[in-house]
Amino acid sequence: MTLLPDTGYTPTTEDRASLDAWFADYDAASAKRDVERMADMAVFPLNLVSDDSAGDGRSAQWDRDRFVATMTHVMGEGSQDITFESTRTPVFLSSSMAVVFTDSTMTADGRSQQLRYADILLKQDGKWAFQTMIQGGWGDNL
Repeated sequence: MTLLPDTGYTPTTEDRASLDAWFADYDAASAKRDVERMADMAVFPLNLVSDDSAGDGRSAQWDRDRFVATMTHVMGEGSQDITFESTRTPVFLSSSMAVVFTDSTMTADGRSQQLRYADILLKQDGKWAFQTMIQGGWGDNL
């Protein structure tokens, strides 16, 4: 059991349901390698935080074009969908801000990979969107 920090905000059932629905939509777009749809679900410039092969922390800001180009390259092409089995632990800072920690198994073309990452999401005009992606090991590509 994960003990969540006390942020001073207690999420409602609707807060959690709307965040879960957003991730279901995002995972569906990812599964189909629909990078344009994934980009529609972000706030740009998008912040990225990682570390590089030397062990140094790195960060970058990407515009939509950079996100689409990089994610298209990273996700590759294929006729089979990608599957995700994910456990998410959201920490709500308010009704419109959440940090979400994810443990996931991604399977593509018969190969599975374990992923651990965090996203910062914002709710704007009643809809969630990711604004910051945090994952180790990508800093050489930022």
